[in-house]
Amino acid sequence: FGWVFILSTFGFLAFAVYLAFSRYGKIRLGAQDEQPEFSTISWVAMMFSAGMGIGLMFYGVAEPISHMGAPPFGLAEPNTKGAAQVAMEYSYFHWAFHPWAIYAIMGLALAYFTFRKGMPNLVSTAFYPLLGDRVYGPIGKTIDILAIFATLFGSATSLGLGALQINQGLNSVFGIGGRDAVGLAILVIAVLTACFIFSAISGVHRGIQWLSNTNMVLAVFLLLFLFIVGPTVFILNTFTESIGGYLANIIPMSFRTASYGDSAFVSGWTIFYWAWWISWAPFVGVFIARISRGRTIREFVFGVILAPSVVSFVWFSVLGGSAINLQLSGAANLSQLATANQPAALFATLQQFPLFWLTALIAIILVALFFISGADAASVVMGMLSSRGDLHPKAWNIIVWGVFTGAAAAVCLLAGAIQGSVDAALLALQSVAIASAAPFVIILIGLCFSILKALREEQVAVPGREAPEPGRAMSRPQGTTAPQQMSAENPEDQRGQRG
Repeated sequence: FGWVFILSTFGFLAFAVYLAFSRYGKIRLGAQDEQPEFSTISWVAMMFSAGMGIGLMFYGVAEPISHMGAPPFGLAEPNTKGAAQVAMEYSYFHWAFHPWAIYAIMGLALAYFTFRKGMPNLVSTAFYPLLGDRVYGPIGKTIDILAIFATLFGSATSLGLGALQINQGLNSVFGIGGRDAVGLAILVIAVLTACFIFSAISGVHRGIQWLSNTNMVLAVFLLLFLFIVGPTVFILNTFTESIGGYLANIIPMSFRTASYGDSAFVSGWTIFYWAWWISWAPFVGVFIARISRGRTIREFVFGVILAPSVVSFVWFSVLGGSAINLQLSGAANLSQLATANQPAALFATLQQFPLFWLTALIAIILVALFFISGADAASVVMGMLSSRGDLHPKAWNIIVWGVFTGAAAAVCLLAGAIQGSVDAALLALQSVAIASAAPFVIILIGLCFSILKALREEQVAVPGREAPEPGRAMSRPQGTTAPQQMSAENPEDQRGQRG
């Protein structure tokens, strides 16, 4: 079913762009005269934080250097300048417009139906235009259950990747652990799970804010350090040329299904990524919706898709560009290493520059903090979805989902350990992400039709008209409680970072 992921993901991007340029682009996510809760700078900064996670730490070097050593579809000779360009273009492809279009669809649906239509902040209620009051019955509950499990296994995938990379970092800096030390990775999972559960139930906003700010500072420091001590001119040239190549080839890349060969690349990279992003869509969508009240649909789409994409461009240009320069100059054989041990690629690159012990330690801390911040929010979202949209789920509910997330990641790594390699563990994590996303892609497609139907039914979709009073725009069965609104006054309503 790979073609389903390929077509649907491009469809999400096309649909989001259509909404931005259509007459619906002027509609606000809230009352029509409502202003954004956050300044544009703060809004973009929060999405920057959401876009920085374990995934970028794990694949920032591993992906471009892997593609360079084995260019997809025979587009270039391995480990050549042509292969380097292809590698950067595909890294951009997997981390820029397409994944954030997936999040934009989910976030837009939640923000529109919560802030403009006064519905409960659940995935199921976004289907009201299509299902009517049935969203409050078994069908709606099934949708929310699928959203929970997609978030659970998407979070578990990120946790597993983070544990493997921390394991490798500890081996590089302190000489403990190693490539196939799955036992240590499981111990890391246990420790981090305890940390994020404590963070999630503590309710201490300053602590979460401190974690996010620390993430930002450390990430910027790492990028600036590599930019200065690394191949600065090469990085700038890579950034510029790779963006041009990506934009020129985005259409053919979007539709490649490997019908005529190299199916391993499509299934192991593109389909895995699209499935992973889809599995994270409920969680990230809730977070993006939370910070986007008062934005127009046009502002929302362009901000959500463009701002994090620029972060990805910069991240891969600095980390991936530095690694590629080392490979081309012969200073290190990173492509061979990445093929054998992806988690080691980042640390092998940092080892070629000054102050390795410091940068490696920062990388380990970043992975840990990104995980704690992201898993904290994911467990809160799962608790919310399993509590009829309660913005403040009970502590025991959060703990249960936190334990389930850690256990799922540990089971995947154990499955790999039984087969005797970290490669098997990575394959297990990928399989879990794809399996959890398969049913949810249908939900995202349905959301597109639901959003469009609701927008068309707006009586007057022009500036100056007030949105329906929250909680009264759409009917609810007797006995149901009024929906909770995502409150701007409570900064702890939703917290999150993409993993």
